[in-house]
Amino acid sequence: MGSIPGQTVVVIGGSAGIGLETARRARAEGAEVVITGRDPDRLRQAAQEIGAQYQEAFDAGDTTALDRFFSGLPAPIDHVMVTAGQPHYGPLLDMDAGQVREAISGHVVLALEVARHARRRMRPGGTLLLMGGTGGRRVGHSLGIVSAATAALPAFTAALALELAPIRVNLIAAGFVDTPLSASLLGDRLEERRAELRERLPIGRVVTPADVAALAVHIMSNTALTGATYDIDGGQQFVW
Repeated sequence: MGSIPGQTVVVIGGSAGIGLETARRARAEGAEVVITGRDPDRLRQAAQEIGAQYQEAFDAGDTTALDRFFSGLPAPIDHVMVTAGQPHYGPLLDMDAGQVREAISGHVVLALEVARHARRRMRPGGTLLLMGGTGGRRVGHSLGIVSAATAALPAFTAALALELAPIRVNLIAAGFVDTPLSASLLGDRLEERRAELRERLPIGRVVTPADVAALAVHIMSNTALTGATYDIDGGQQFVW
């Protein structure tokens, strides 16, 4: 029967990487899935691949489109996962005020807008699941604003969990995950990074989207979990 049979999982940013793999895992565990993404063609292909109940292409940063999407869903939903967005790297003094605001608050604002629009459609005990990282917990020249943005998410998650209760809110903090986004950020250095991680991580391998998806579905199914941050980085933060 699976761990979440008959439940409905919505993945914002579900056409590739962690989002797609979580939708795939949720389907395998008995759930109906709804996925969104910005690229209609890629989204359509992903929906067909996993047997999604419904898909809709829009920019998650567009609050009007977000409201229209949740208002148009045909039935109550149980879980919402937000994987849209990406970190901003670079020296602080090279960023203008708009870039700093987006880097620090982008993920928080997106999560808050999803919460506003999703809560009226979610069943009690369901979860809003956010994505963060562990790499930004240290401070370094190459990280820039990422460290500040990383620090904000756990406290935001806990506070939102209190306000949304009995809907649960949790945060997954990942290290390097071998996704298309990682490939686009690293370019020619991708294979070098994979080899470095296999050599240095305590688990002896690279973390994959399937690893994160397994954790995500567990958090959805375990109704005692809320307001917490769950690390999944293969021990990366301890050896770098």
